[in-house]
Amino acid sequence: MLKHLDPLLNADVLHALRAMGHGDEVVICDANFPADSVARATVLGKLLRMDGADAASAVRAVLSVLPLDTFVEAPAMRMEVVGDPRAIPNVQREAQVEVDSAEGRPVPFAPIERHAFYARARKAYCVIATGEARGYGCFVFTKGVILAPDAPLDARRAERGK
Repeated sequence: MLKHLDPLLNADVLHALRAMGHGDEVVICDANFPADSVARATVLGKLLRMDGADAASAVRAVLSVLPLDTFVEAPAMRMEVVGDPRAIPNVQREAQVEVDSAEGRPVPFAPIERHAFYARARKAYCVIATGEARGYGCFVFTKGVILAPDAPLDARRAERGK
C-alpha cells in the first residue's frame, strides 16, 4: 500500500497513467465493453484491469492522479445510450459527480455514439476495464498537464534543502 493513493490504482494502471503524455486518452469501461479486443489496438496494446470496481470508483481513482486537458473542448466523454442519445443513466451521473469533484469545477461529459466510441477507444493510449455491471459505464478522458512553477529547477531543489 502507498499513502495518499487510491488502492484501485495498481502498479500497471499507475505505470500507464504516468507514461501517458498531454493529449493522450484513457478509456474506463464497464464489464460489457469488448475491452480486451479493443485494448489490443491501443498504444499500450494490453488491457488494464480494476476488477470489482464500479465506474464511479474507477473514475475517482484515475482522476485523483490524472489532470484533465484544459486545451480541448471535451476532455471527458461518455458513451451515448443507443436509441436515446440524450439519456443519462445513473452510472454516468455518478461518474459526472466524480469528474466535477476531481476538477473542482463542472466538466460536463460530451456524448459520443457507441460505434464512434469503439473507434476512439482503439486509438486511446490504454483501456481500463472495471467490474461495473451496469451498461453505459464507458468513458474517455484526455490527459492534461501539470505546470511547474517558473523557478529554475536548481532553485527549487535548493529551496527544498533549507
